[in-house]
Amino acid sequence: MDYYSSQITKLIEELSKLPGIGNKSAQRLAFHIINMPAEQVAGLASSITEAKQNVRYCKECFTLTDQELCPICKSEKRNHKVIMVVEDTRDLAAYEKTGKFEGVYHVLHGAISPMLGIGPNDIKLKELMQRLQGDVEEVIIATNSSLEGETTAMYISKLIKPTGIRVTRIASGVPVGGDLEYIDEVTLLRALEGRVEL
Repeated sequence: MDYYSSQITKLIEELSKLPGIGNKSAQRLAFHIINMPAEQVAGLASSITEAKQNVRYCKECFTLTDQELCPICKSEKRNHKVIMVVEDTRDLAAYEKTGKFEGVYHVLHGAISPMLGIGPNDIKLKELMQRLQGDVEEVIIATNSSLEGETTAMYISKLIKPTGIRVTRIASGVPVGGDLEYIDEVTLLRALEGRVEL
């Protein structure tokens, strides 16, 4: 039995298709949108439509942008000889928030996962290898510490090593404020192997 009119039900259904939005959250959002002033709703709808129409891949690093080149690739202040390889645009944003990385990025849009049928040709690896034809000194592999991320890191490393370009992997280990007794063995081993001089 429907509790709401067909238009409200349709709005709730569409919102619940978004990742991380369950039925209750979709209801809350739907009623919030319905109670918003008409011009705010129009602004929300047009920003969704415009983003869908105008956002595309940066032609150099393949992050999402509405320009031909993203602001990072355009910047002359960045070190274009150091490329950090990440799985998706959210990972790039996480590193940018630190404000410490001065190189550029390459976004793979996924990771190698034979279980899911995702091979090297399904992510932006060929494009990475084309970028390495230029003046590149180091590739930092910053894929996730998952099985897929590790597989992708190893594959990229084997591809790049013969070129003579330095390949590094981000260290992973104990999070700040983490209790050692609750951390898995692989993470503890990584923390030990990635230790630095004090």
